Amino acid sequence: MARPLHLTGTVVVGDGAELDECWVVEGRLTLDPPDVPARELEGWVLPGLVDVHCHIGLGPEGEVSVEEAEAQARADRDAGTLLVRDAGSPQDTRWVQRRPDLPRLIRAGHHLARPKRYLRHYGRELDDVAQLPEAMAQEARYGDGWVKIVADWIDRSDGAESDLRPLWPADVLAEGIAAAHENGARVTAHAFSREVVDDLLAAGIDGIEHGTGMTADHIAEAARRGIPVTPTLLQVAHFTDFAAQAGAKYPVFAERMLRMHARRHEQVRAFHEAGVPLLMGSDAGGTIRHGSLPAELAEVVRAGVPVHDVVAAASWRGRDILGVPGVADGAPADVVVYPQDPREDVSVLTRPTAVVLRGELF
Repeated sequence: MARPLHLTGTVVVGDGAELDECWVVEGRLTLDPPDVPARELEGWVLPGLVDVHCHIGLGPEGEVSVEEAEAQARADRDAGTLLVRDAGSPQDTRWVQRRPDLPRLIRAGHHLARPKRYLRHYGRELDDVAQLPEAMAQEARYGDGWVKIVADWIDRSDGAESDLRPLWPADVLAEGIAAAHENGARVTAHAFSREVVDDLLAAGIDGIEHGTGMTADHIAEAARRGIPVTPTLLQVAHFTDFAAQAGAKYPVFAERMLRMHARRHEQVRAFHEAGVPLLMGSDAGGTIRHGSLPAELAEVVRAGVPVHDVVAAASWRGRDILGVPGVADGAPADVVVYPQDPREDVSVLTRPTAVVLRGELF
C-alpha cells in the first residue's frame, strides 16, 4: 500500500468551497486522518486538470506508435492534466485506460469525416454521407459516451471560390446525432464556420469545438441550452498559417481564416460574457505538443476571461460537465499541488509541485 498523503494549505473543492486539509489513503481522498504517518504536501490543491480536446495516439501524419502515445500521455500527466477527453484518435487507446500511471481517458472514438474533406490519416472517412448515422451509432458503442464528428472543412472543388463548407446534409446530420444519442453518447463537433452551426444546433448537438464562426445568435442559443464550447485558442492561432498555405489559390478561404484569427479573443470573450459553458482543450496531437493545456489556459486568460473562471473550467467545472468527481470525500485521489494560487495567477499552472494520480505521487 502506498504511503498516505496529507494535503494541507488550501484544498479547492469548487466555486467558493475550500478545505484546510484532506488525506489520500489507498488511492482515495478522505477527510479522516489515517492511523499511520502520512507524507506532507502543502500548497494550493486543485482537482486534476481536464483537457477535453486532446488526441492521444495522433501525430502530424496520423496514428503514432504505442510508445509515442505513451510519451504523449505522460507529458499531459506531468503538466497536471489527469483527465482527458480524447476528441478523436486513429489509434485504439483503450490500453491507456488500463495504465494506472497515465491520465484517466474518456474516448470519443474516431473522427468522422469524408474523403478529401479533412486531414489525411486522421479520421474515419465515409465515402457516402448516408453512412453517417450508422457510423455514429458504431462510434457511440466503441467510445466512452462521446462521438466526435468533423462538421466542416474546406471544399477545394470550387477553385478560387473554395471555402469552408458543411460536410453533411442537415437531415443526415440530425439523424446521425439522434443515432448517437440512442446509443448512449453525446456528440461534439469540429466547427470553424458560421454556416454549419445552424445545422448543428437544429440537430441537437451536445458540444462545439473551436466555434470560431458562431454569431451572437448562435452564442446566445448555446448559452440558453447550456451547450459547452471548447475555444482551442492554440489551434486558432495557426489560422494565419492555414491562410498562408491557401495563398492565392484559395483566397476566399484564406480571407475567412484571417478574419476569424483576428477576432479570436473577442469571440472567446463573447462566449464567456453570454454565459456559454466553456471547456478547456489544448488540441494536442497533430501539430500541437502534449502537455500544452497550461499554455491554452494562459491564452484564454489573455483573451479576457477571468483567471478564476478559466481555472474552474479546466478543473472542477470541467469535471462536472464530464461527470467525473473532483475533490470529495471518497473520490479518487486525482489532484495537483501548486506553490501559489493559480486562480489568481494562471502562470502558476506551469509549476506544479506535485501530481497525485490514483493516489500515487508523481
